[in-house]
Amino acid sequence: MYLKPLALVGLAAASAICRPDYAPSSVLTLSTADIPSSASHSLSSSASSSVSTSSVHPPLSTEREQNSSNSCTHRDLGFTGPFAGHWYALYGDTLYCRGGVFDPYEDSEGFHGMVRDALARLTDDPLMIEWTDLNSDSPIAHPKQFVPYNDAWGETTSTGFGGTSLCEIDNQTALVFYLVNQNDAGFPGAGVAKVELRDGSPVVTKRFGDNGYWWDVSNSPRYGDVAAYRDVNSDYIYAWGGAPTSADSYPDNQYVYQLRVRAEDAFDLSKYEYWWGPSRGWRVGEPLTECISETAVMWMVGQGQVLYSAYYMTYMFVHFNGANVAIRTAPSPEGPWSSDVSLFTPQPYPNGMVYAACAHPYLDESGKSLTVSYTNFNHIQVIQTTFQ
Repeated sequence: MYLKPLALVGLAAASAICRPDYAPSSVLTLSTADIPSSASHSLSSSASSSVSTSSVHPPLSTEREQNSSNSCTHRDLGFTGPFAGHWYALYGDTLYCRGGVFDPYEDSEGFHGMVRDALARLTDDPLMIEWTDLNSDSPIAHPKQFVPYNDAWGETTSTGFGGTSLCEIDNQTALVFYLVNQNDAGFPGAGVAKVELRDGSPVVTKRFGDNGYWWDVSNSPRYGDVAAYRDVNSDYIYAWGGAPTSADSYPDNQYVYQLRVRAEDAFDLSKYEYWWGPSRGWRVGEPLTECISETAVMWMVGQGQVLYSAYYMTYMFVHFNGANVAIRTAPSPEGPWSSDVSLFTPQPYPNGMVYAACAHPYLDESGKSLTVSYTNFNHIQVIQTTFQ
């Protein structure tokens, strides 16, 4: 059931991380002691931060949330990635508004239809998206499913596909990781799909594996469920995944593991490399079977995104640490990762929760500011942090 929010919060004021040589007249303090020295603009533990009200072009409203120009939905996630000259966001559960409703805040309670994931083209305004593939609903169309289900594999319209960012291979082909979700039956596996351009829009054209996935997550990490990233400084695609479902108790169920593959080999399972920890490093064609703390790369993190900061000349992982939007850094995608710096604490809607921090680095390629969206009870809210 859809609960109409009590208030709208669009661009929330986010704290600005400051360089040591910048002395703002600030009112908030942000501890940055854990940013590693690999960052070009090192952050000081004594640096202060001010509430940032600057915005990218066009200006972000402080009283709006992300909406779409060609449909009306409620949704979650929205992991971003570039492909063929455009940036796209892959959303998770996408709930349709009642037929004839053009404003999600005018929607009525009840179920009006949904898909388990959907793809949208991003714009220069992070508060406005455009769905890439719509159905024939009238008077307003709704998004179609992006990763298709296959009834031969026991999948139905209720099967979920927890997908992360599109990872470009070339200007005609991309890859997407996904976690198959059979609801009460659990998660059978994690897989990849080929994405190709059809009439100018990305479409899933093939899923791999005998059952629609490559990795049985009862004994393998849920690769791609935490994050996926096409490295801008190498030929590799990286994916991070939570612990196997057999690790059902704390703290073992909170570890995160990683793999990588050269983009040109992304559809050849034998070419995938698995991280076996600092002592053994990357192992080609040798899937990780020892899911322990020594082979993990992160622990206790939420779904998020990896990006490269041209401003700090370091990699960043944006995610939720508990209730906080947070950033940690590393000199390379495989780590080692620093501790978190908290950027912002959203206010959840009643009976809701906040999760899934998604980065929009294309809005400022200099890296001096970073726009982040996140889910708040099936609403996508947007903040911007300015690094000074």
